Amino acid sequence: MKQSSHEITFQTTGASLLNVTGPIQDWIGSQDIKNGLLTIFIKHTSASLTIQENADPDVLYDLNNFFGKLVPENALLYRHNAEGADDMPAHIKSALTQTQLSIPIRNNDLNMGIWQGIYIFEHRAHAHKRTLVLHILGE
Repeated sequence: MKQSSHEITFQTTGASLLNVTGPIQDWIGSQDIKNGLLTIFIKHTSASLTIQENADPDVLYDLNNFFGKLVPENALLYRHNAEGADDMPAHIKSALTQTQLSIPIRNNDLNMGIWQGIYIFEHRAHAHKRTLVLHILGE
């Protein structure tokens, strides 16, 4: 059994979903592990990870729009607003989603569906640098 880990940082553009599949796949392809399990962890409390459709951008728009309505920016609703009106809503959105994904690896490739992509779900209104920890275990 072999294992390898790596950190990769991405620049987001504010509240949106950023497709990070390509750089993750590039790293997997460079590893000497053909089959195994990839764990991806985001090192933040105001952004999350999701696997979503990678073909129709309306899916990403609708998802982001829905979360904006589900968890509104309203200073009267929250005590924690140290970094602005989007601060606590971003933490709630992160708690409702995922900070870690597990994806099988087969033949040095992400074993996902044809329409699936890996996304950083940025919950803050402004751009941020987001770091992912990648860890692969396998043979």
